[in-house]
Amino acid sequence: MIRSKPLVAAMICIGAWSASAHPTQPQGAQLLTTGVNTTDSATLAFNGPNGRQERASFTLKGEVGGLRTYGQSSTMPSREGAPSAIVYGELAGQPVVRTGSLAFDALFALAVWEMKENSVPAIRDGAYNDNQPIPCDCFETGEKWHYVWTRDLSYAANLGLAMLDPERARNSLQFKLSGYREGAGKAPDVAGSSDGLQILQDTGSGGSWPVSTDRVSWAFGAEATLKGLSAEARAAFAPIALKALSNTIDNDRLAAFDSRDGLYTGEQSFLDWREQTYGTGIASDLARMASAKALSTNVAHYKALTLAAQLAAELGDLERAQRYADWANRLKDSINARFWLEDAGMYASLTAAHFDGAPLHKFDWLGESLAIVTGVADPARRDRILAAYPHGPAGAPVIYPQQQGVPIYHNRSIWPFVTAYGLQAAVAGSNVSVADAAYASLVRGASLHLSNMENMEWLSGAPLLHHPADPSLDGPVINSRRQLWSVGAYLGMVIRNVFGLNLDNDGLRVRPFVTARLRRDLFGSSSGIALERLRIRGKALRIRIELPPSGGSDGYYAVEAITLNGKSAASSIRWDELGTQNEIEVRLGALQPGRQGMRRVDGDPLATSGPLFAPFEAGITSVERVAEGHVAVRLADLRNKGGVYYRVYRNGKLAADKLSLGTWIDPTPASRANCYSLEVVATASGNASHHSAVLCAEPGLEIPVTDERVQASVPVDRQDAPRLTGWGAPDDRLLIRGVELTTGRYSFQLRYINTAHAINTGITNGVKVLVVTDAAGRTVGRRVIQMPHIPPESMPIYSTPADFLLKAGSYTIEVHDFYNMSYLSSNSLYGGKGGRAGAFNKIDLYGLRVQALD
Repeated sequence: MIRSKPLVAAMICIGAWSASAHPTQPQGAQLLTTGVNTTDSATLAFNGPNGRQERASFTLKGEVGGLRTYGQSSTMPSREGAPSAIVYGELAGQPVVRTGSLAFDALFALAVWEMKENSVPAIRDGAYNDNQPIPCDCFETGEKWHYVWTRDLSYAANLGLAMLDPERARNSLQFKLSGYREGAGKAPDVAGSSDGLQILQDTGSGGSWPVSTDRVSWAFGAEATLKGLSAEARAAFAPIALKALSNTIDNDRLAAFDSRDGLYTGEQSFLDWREQTYGTGIASDLARMASAKALSTNVAHYKALTLAAQLAAELGDLERAQRYADWANRLKDSINARFWLEDAGMYASLTAAHFDGAPLHKFDWLGESLAIVTGVADPARRDRILAAYPHGPAGAPVIYPQQQGVPIYHNRSIWPFVTAYGLQAAVAGSNVSVADAAYASLVRGASLHLSNMENMEWLSGAPLLHHPADPSLDGPVINSRRQLWSVGAYLGMVIRNVFGLNLDNDGLRVRPFVTARLRRDLFGSSSGIALERLRIRGKALRIRIELPPSGGSDGYYAVEAITLNGKSAASSIRWDELGTQNEIEVRLGALQPGRQGMRRVDGDPLATSGPLFAPFEAGITSVERVAEGHVAVRLADLRNKGGVYYRVYRNGKLAADKLSLGTWIDPTPASRANCYSLEVVATASGNASHHSAVLCAEPGLEIPVTDERVQASVPVDRQDAPRLTGWGAPDDRLLIRGVELTTGRYSFQLRYINTAHAINTGITNGVKVLVVTDAAGRTVGRRVIQMPHIPPESMPIYSTPADFLLKAGSYTIEVHDFYNMSYLSSNSLYGGKGGRAGAFNKIDLYGLRVQALD
């Protein structure tokens, strides 16, 4: 066995913060505590709850040709029979790091190893092709997930994978594109090219797009991949990317854009398990999710617009480039206008649904971080977000506050890929405390779990936490090893943040972010660290960072000098400045204090309520008009047991604060329909619940399908409740004539049932176009409406609304076909409704509701 040269001995241990249980009283934090690093072994010890300490051990088992083999073990209890010790090695043709820290070098090798494990010649999923392999030189999603999904892939590629394997990233991204199936071509109202090439919305609620619209997250992966591809490969992929982005953008503009506030509707990106992060009633009425707006998803739309504008300009389509750039700028303004909560110093994660629309006091680390890294947040907002978002002992949770009565998955969890975006945000804002927390969280997770896991409980860092008193709250509910975006996160942390190497279309940018704590706690025994054997665009790169002496203060080290192949260089290096072999030397200099603001919180991982949680939702049981046009709103709360107060919102605006239960009389008389919702606030913590379902003071005008004004292309089925059964084939039409209205704003909603598939999956959201014409036959309103899946045996519910400001007169309402994801050719392999048997966009239709709005 050939041994490497000895590693210098040092004491190392990565630990947790120590902080008080009160979320606003931070105490001192430390990145590392105790441990041992010798010539051939290293141990990292991590603080856990109740003083418990977990240890990860690393051994150097051998080295051949400059490539090492490592062993790694952990005292952290694993889940589902996962090993407590593993062996892996550095791979030929892949980068390695040499830092003087055996553990750090090993963990980077582990991430590269897992990237290669996720690099497969075929993918499969039980919902597609009868679970038989589908050829694709792609990335699969993880040990438990053998398919490739749009958002997982795109964020993983953006974080790090596209830099190391841009060709496989491109293959995977192209697999997530599809045109129309044969026989299901472009409908008249649909935008884009005739072939329909667009991004697949392959996961989401209620039948997918456009309940969920974060397919545009594809742009994050495409942007990074275009930077990593060779010039020739980039030139071939760029027109495909622009076409797919354009068709997606233009149809999302029709199906999901709300011109009233300038935002896109749709589910939160990644946080796609309804009961985890939405209100309790959302699963049975997904039209409410479809009409709400989410920060993360809107930032993803912003990224899609800016990338499309850039590509259009490159390819000479200046008119399109200007249009998308204008849309992007207006969207950025709308995000800042609608989501920003001045009292919290953060963006709201999401808004309430239709007839409310208020930004909620709910926060998520992905949305906040993406707003920073894309430039949606200006520097002042960036710095406030980084200082305000709560961090627990093991890192930042993906949402805050946590949900009571909900098991661990997105709720009460850390996801490493989200932590990595938080790290990028911290580096952008030179926030040393947040960066150190992210470094510690990512190293801790990979060390103790022997893999780059999907997620972990946020206070203990455990891969599975049992609640002895209530097993239904155990979790994370599912947790996969070598999760693709976690792997990309770790690789990106090392390459993009520690070594500071990022790609631009024109070349490289070199900006290491080495903090004093990282220096003394991991690299304390070394005068320099190196990233070696890296190949980008056919160029071999070695990046060496000369470290200053370790000190006791906190901060980050400024870049003092950069050389390329022995000559002075700028931090931006053009592609044509690089040779076949390249040595980049970075000398770090004076310690900069940076920013230190970070909100630290702590608590008992087994707690199910308290200052880290939001109150339960309450409800409005009735609204009715009383004397002189005032409205009486009756408040009820069956779940919170004191320590809360109540807020009433009228039409999405705060109307009353610090209420007790009972009946509140709206002091403002209403001439038209006021719609009310309720929010619960915890007195001690200030944490707020989701808003209740809305109740309006007027029930609206109901027009059943049996009404003489209704004309339909299918006969009324009069068994049970009269309805149009299976209405919605491409040629089906619904006409409702002679709807008499006074001047004002109105919403139009179809009353329907759609049980084509389960509420958490499928491709058969009912997606139609509702058109309003006046007595002269002029179109005065046109909007896409949605009828998502509902639970089996449910009563009919209402679609998303189409809202229009109308003058007094007689109107005709027409409804006809749009499209859903079942119309795309990639879903011809899908096993559920709308798959092999053909496109499916049908619902059972009961009637129309016209609601007067203020």
